[in-house]
Amino acid sequence: MLYTEELLEHYRNPQNFRALPEPTHQITLQNPLCGDVITLFLDVKGDVVEDVSFVGKGCAISTASASLMTEFFKGKSLKMLRKLDNKSTMKVVGIEVSPGRQKCLLLPFEAFKKALSK
Repeated sequence: MLYTEELLEHYRNPQNFRALPEPTHQITLQNPLCGDVITLFLDVKGDVVEDVSFVGKGCAISTASASLMTEFFKGKSLKMLRKLDNKSTMKVVGIEVSPGRQKCLLLPFEAFKKALSK
């Protein structure tokens, strides 16, 4: 796979890479296949994601995906975000990956879903 400039930019300079001081939701997930680890922080007010951030270590795909997804989640309603599935999430990220790398790309989305189910 050839990494796009956008993917590399989000990997080198990820957006929202920080811990929120007082999140309403927080979860840490790991991809056992490659060792990627992400902690996702959400600040949800009513039905809206007011703020979202992440910290962790991972490959270019998981880090860039977390950066792109956190940008997308901000200001969106939980009702709308809960309608997303793996396929629509991959469109949000806009990165083509092989089936073997989809777990890397979807790790931030899995963290988001699990954080909200707690």
